[in-house]
Amino acid sequence: MSIIDDLKIRYTGSSLLVRFIYINIAVFVVLRLAGFMSFLFTGASVTMVKWVELPSDIYGFLRHPWTLITYMFSHYDVMHILFNMLWLYWLGRIFLEFFNPRQLGGLYVLGGIGGAALYLACYNLIPHLSSQHSLLLGASASVLAIVVGTTLYRPDYPVSLFFFGSISLKWIAIITVFIDVIGIENGNMGGHIAHLGGALVGLWFGLAIKQGHDITSWINRCIDSVVMLFKKRQPKSKTPHKRNAGQGPSYKYHQSTWGNSSSSHPDDQRAARLDEEKLDEILGKLKQSGYAALTDEEREFLFNASRKR
Repeated sequence: MSIIDDLKIRYTGSSLLVRFIYINIAVFVVLRLAGFMSFLFTGASVTMVKWVELPSDIYGFLRHPWTLITYMFSHYDVMHILFNMLWLYWLGRIFLEFFNPRQLGGLYVLGGIGGAALYLACYNLIPHLSSQHSLLLGASASVLAIVVGTTLYRPDYPVSLFFFGSISLKWIAIITVFIDVIGIENGNMGGHIAHLGGALVGLWFGLAIKQGHDITSWINRCIDSVVMLFKKRQPKSKTPHKRNAGQGPSYKYHQSTWGNSSSSHPDDQRAARLDEEKLDEILGKLKQSGYAALTDEEREFLFNASRKR
């Protein structure tokens, strides 16, 4: 098995949280390799970063609108991606104790958009900043949205830290936001502004959840629509059946659909019944003990089952 095949298997078999980390690492590797190859063959370090980072001026953004999404999955500094991915994995696992993977993905994207929106607003509306040119890169705003959103839902969740022992999650969020506020004047102004934008989205998510509303539902519907659009464009595959003597060729058509499949084969029916029994068992456990009592495998199964339905 090749390294590429092994990575594909690891990626497809991992949770959404780990997939996001894989995506960030893959983009980082591509950006660094492109810079290295450019230096190796031309002697000049020409990078691809300019195609994925978010410019502060509105005209630059309109010329590269895709950077609204690409910037939140891109890093170029080793310590930057290391810190962000450790932060994402650590707080993301806490988030998933109370919410599902789709909400994690939706909040990640919304947090990044919120950070970009505040960043663009400040650099184009505040006179002192409008004359400056800045570029934004990194997942920090998305991660901070997850941190603050989790904190609003469970502020007293205990977190163990080296040298400090167990402290409440709310103090981690408060200190992190405070550092961003006081750091605005001391370099990386655009980054700190974007972090605060992500924190505001996390605050919105936490307050809305307490009111029974999920602000990530609409962004997940948009993502589902895009995924479905690409699936519809995939060509139908044809698998020839064994022919009987004197008969022409017959084919069984398989078409991939979003969350919908059917089969009359006995083995498939048996597998469907087993899935239904497992789903009933998980739902019973969920009702009795809550979402936090489910294992990672049970959460993934429940997520896949809800997506199919």
